[in-house]
Amino acid sequence: MDTQKMRTLPLIATRGIIALPNNELKIDIGRDVSVQAVKLALEQYEGYVILSSQKDPLVDTVVPADIYEYGVIGRIKMSTVIQNDGIRISVEVLSRVRIDKYLEEVNVFVVNGEELTDIEIDNNEEMALLRQGIAALESYIQTGAKPTQYLLDLVSRGHTAGQLADVIAFHLPMPIERKQKYVETLAVNERLLMIIKDIHAEIEVAQLEEKIERDVREAFDQSQKEYYLREKLRAIREELGDKNSREKDSDMLREEIEALDAPDYIREKLLDELTRFEMVPAASSESGIIRTYIDWVLSLPWGTFTPDEFEIKEAKDILDADHYGLQKVKERILEFLAVKKLTGSNKGAILCLVGPPGVGKTSLVRSVARALNRNYVKIALGGVRDEAEIRGHRRTYIGSMPGKVIQSLKKAGSMNPVILLDEIDKMASDFRGDPTSALLEVLDPEQNTAFNDHYIEEPVDLSNVFFIATANYYEGIPHPLYDRMEIIELGSYTEDEKVEIARNHLIPKTLERHGLTKKQLSFQKTALLKIVREYTREAGVRALERELATICRKVAKELLENPDTVVKVTTKNVAEYLGKTKFKYSSAEKTNQVGVVTGLAYTQFGGDILSIEVTYYKGREQVVLTGQLGDVMKESAQAAMSYVKSRAKMLGIDEKIFEENTIHIHVPEGAVPKDGPSAGAALATAIISALSNRKVRKDVGMTGEITLRGNILPIGGLKEKSMAAHRSGLKTILIPKENERDLDDIPEVVKEHLTIIPVSHMDEVLPYVFADNK
Repeated sequence: MDTQKMRTLPLIATRGIIALPNNELKIDIGRDVSVQAVKLALEQYEGYVILSSQKDPLVDTVVPADIYEYGVIGRIKMSTVIQNDGIRISVEVLSRVRIDKYLEEVNVFVVNGEELTDIEIDNNEEMALLRQGIAALESYIQTGAKPTQYLLDLVSRGHTAGQLADVIAFHLPMPIERKQKYVETLAVNERLLMIIKDIHAEIEVAQLEEKIERDVREAFDQSQKEYYLREKLRAIREELGDKNSREKDSDMLREEIEALDAPDYIREKLLDELTRFEMVPAASSESGIIRTYIDWVLSLPWGTFTPDEFEIKEAKDILDADHYGLQKVKERILEFLAVKKLTGSNKGAILCLVGPPGVGKTSLVRSVARALNRNYVKIALGGVRDEAEIRGHRRTYIGSMPGKVIQSLKKAGSMNPVILLDEIDKMASDFRGDPTSALLEVLDPEQNTAFNDHYIEEPVDLSNVFFIATANYYEGIPHPLYDRMEIIELGSYTEDEKVEIARNHLIPKTLERHGLTKKQLSFQKTALLKIVREYTREAGVRALERELATICRKVAKELLENPDTVVKVTTKNVAEYLGKTKFKYSSAEKTNQVGVVTGLAYTQFGGDILSIEVTYYKGREQVVLTGQLGDVMKESAQAAMSYVKSRAKMLGIDEKIFEENTIHIHVPEGAVPKDGPSAGAALATAIISALSNRKVRKDVGMTGEITLRGNILPIGGLKEKSMAAHRSGLKTILIPKENERDLDDIPEVVKEHLTIIPVSHMDEVLPYVFADNK
C-alpha cells in the first residue's frame, strides 16, 4: 500500500450511494451536518471533500460509528440550492481514502484521512483479467440490460485497468455492501476479478428475467387458447344436454332466490341479475361483480327477526346488574322501552347518549340489547368522511360494497338488531360527500322504511332497527341529526360511585383477565378511594381500570416468584404498586383572607375549585389580568369590575382607589388555561373584598355569571361543581337561582354535607361571603 499523504477535509456521509474514483456523480444534500460540510469545503478547502457511506441508510442522525472507515476524496464542481434549504452538488471523485480520525463531529464532520493509491503487482495477469472483463461486459450489454450504450461509451474512453474496474463497478446494479468492498480493495487485479464475477452474475439474472417474461407471455397465450376451447366445450355440452358446474351453480342460486323470505321487488331484482350472470362469459370481470352482488343480497337476514319478548322489570334488573348509579339515565331508557312495548313500533325519537369518555355509554347500549333480547352491532363513526361509508358504493366502481348499515345487518343476522352509532360527534365531511346527510335517511323514521343503499340499489326497511347513538360533546353533533335525536346526558361519577363500580364490576373483571383470584388479591375500600382521588382524574372509570390492571400485573409477577403470595391493597401500600401520587385536587383555603374567593369550575375531568385572588397597588388606573384566562373569562372580569365601580359607594369602597391604583386580578396555576362564563360572581366578590379590606369566608364557594346590574345568570355542570366543593372541604356554595332545577341531579351524599344557597343578585351574595357578617 502506497501512502500519498494525510488530508484534513470535511466529510459527507452518503445514504445508499457508494462513490468510486474516476466517476462523476450528483448528490442531493438535505441533512444540516452534510450541508455545513459542503459549505465548509467550498469556503476553506477549495471544494475538496471526503465522501463515505453510512452503514445503515435508514439512520437519520449519524455518529462516526455509523460511517464506513473507507471512502473517497472528491472535488465539488458545482453546487445549487434546492427546496427545503438543501443543496445539489456535482462531485468529481478522485481517489480512495481511509478515515484516520474525526476532528469535529458536532455540527459538521471534519476528519483526518489517509489518501490511498492502487496496488499493481502482475501486469500480465492484469492484462488477462482486463480482456476477460471487457468480454464479459460486451456479453452483458448483448443481454439488453440497462445501462447499455452509456456504459460501453465510458469503457471506450481509454481508462487504465484500475480506473476501468471502478467505472464498471459504479454503474453495475449491486448492493451497497458489495460496492463498498470495491472501495476498500486497493489491488487492481483483485478488483478486476471481482468485476468479472459480478458481471457474470448480472448476466445470469438478466437471462432469468428474460425467461420469466417469455414464460408469462406463453402462459397468457395459453389462457386465451383455453378460454376459446372452454367456450367451445360449453356449446357442445349444451347441444348434448350436459350441464356444467356454472349452470349447476346458477340453478342453486335460483332455488335460493325463490326460497328467500324477502319483498317481491328484491326477488325480482335478484332474478334479473341471475339472468345477466348466465349470459355473461365466466371469464369476464362482470361475471364476478354480478355473482358478488347476488351473494351479498342473499346473505342479508331478510324476514329474520328476534322476538321482543321482554318485561320492564327484567330490563331494569339487567341495567342495574350491568351499571351502578346512572339512575336518571336508566329510568329514561326504561321509559323509552316501555313505550316501544306498548306501541309495538320503533317509530319515535332516536336515543343519543352524551357524556365524557369512560362513563359507560357503549356498555349501556349493550345492556339495552341484552334486555330486549336483540342482537347487538356497533358502527364506529369517528373520522368517517365518505358518504359511501353509509350509503355504500355504486357497483360501477372496482371493489364496491354496501355501506356500514347494510354490513351491520348482515353481521347481526336479523333485521331488528340494536345498532350502536358510536362517536356520532366525530364525523366529518369533505369532497367525497357528507356522511351526515346520508345518516339522516338512516335515522329519520319517516325515511328509513325505504333506505336506499347505492350498492343494493333497492329499498331496505330499517324501521325495525333500534338505533342508539353516542357522543362526547353536544357541540360536535351535526345539527340535522341533533334535531331528530333525544339526548340523554351521562354526567361524571361521584367518588363513591367509582368505588362501588370498582368493587362490583372492575375488580372481578380485571382479576379474571389477569388470572388472579379474590383470595390472592383484595382491595380495601379506603384504598380504592385513595386510587380514585390521587391516581385518576376523569369523569368515567377507564383510568381507574388501568390503575387496577397495573396492580394486578405487579401482583401476578409476585405470585410467580412466590406462589404463596396473598396481597391486600391498603392506603399504606398503594404507592408501592402505583408509585407517587399523580393528582392532587384543590382544597379549601385554611384561613379567611382578604381578596381571595373560592370559585367552582367544570373541566373535562369533572369539577374542581378555583381560587381567585385580587389585590391593588399605587399606579395608573388600569386592570391587570393574569393566570392564562380565556376571552370569556376576561370579559367576566371586566363586567365584574364595572359592576363594582358603579356600586362603590353602596359597597363602602372609596372611589379614589380606582383612579390612583392598579387593580390586579389573578387566578393561580397560570400554566393551566382557564375559560368559561361562570366566574363573574366570584370575581366581583374578590374585587369587593380587596377594595373594602373585608375577609372572605374560607368555607364558602360560588358559581354564576354576573351582569353589569349585578344579576346572577345560570351555569352548567352544577353536579360536578357541587361534588368538587364537597371533596375540597367547603361547607356552603352559592348557586344561581335558575339552577334550582338542577338540584335533583346532585347526589344525596353531597347535599347532606353541603349548604346550597340559590341567589339571583350580588346583593344576596355578599351577606353570606364576608367573615364579619357571621
